[in-house]
Amino acid sequence: MKNCAVLWALGLCLAGASLASAQTPAADSLYKRLGGYDAIAAVTDDFIGRMAADKELSVFFVHHSADALKRTRQLVVDQLCMATGGPCVYIGRDMKTVHAGMGITEAHWNAAVQHLVATLAKFKVPDKEQKELLAIASSLKNDVVDQKKM
Repeated sequence: MKNCAVLWALGLCLAGASLASAQTPAADSLYKRLGGYDAIAAVTDDFIGRMAADKELSVFFVHHSADALKRTRQLVVDQLCMATGGPCVYIGRDMKTVHAGMGITEAHWNAAVQHLVATLAKFKVPDKEQKELLAIASSLKNDVVDQKKM
């Protein structure tokens, strides 16, 4: 699905990424520091809304049923929850498979990152947590952006 491609490209598709190894045992997980499930869901909803309203990125949202869009949203929430150390389980496919043939360009990636940054600012996510989320997203870039279009 094209809408999956952009969402994941924006940094919310975080399968396989984990900050647990980077944290000390006594530190709260990024999941907890972000505010837990409800906060992650709210950020996801705002982020998806920004992308769907973007003229360049909206192409990834058209021609999908309401049910397909809801499923994609839930996969993003679950993936972000899991990647930040939360209790969720992501059941979607890997990012390379999801994005193969989608034609996501460097420009799409950059636009999505800008929307993610704007969403995080709207929710007043502290700088440290923003950097951690963006690092997770960046680790997926090569699986999301069409290598011929980089």
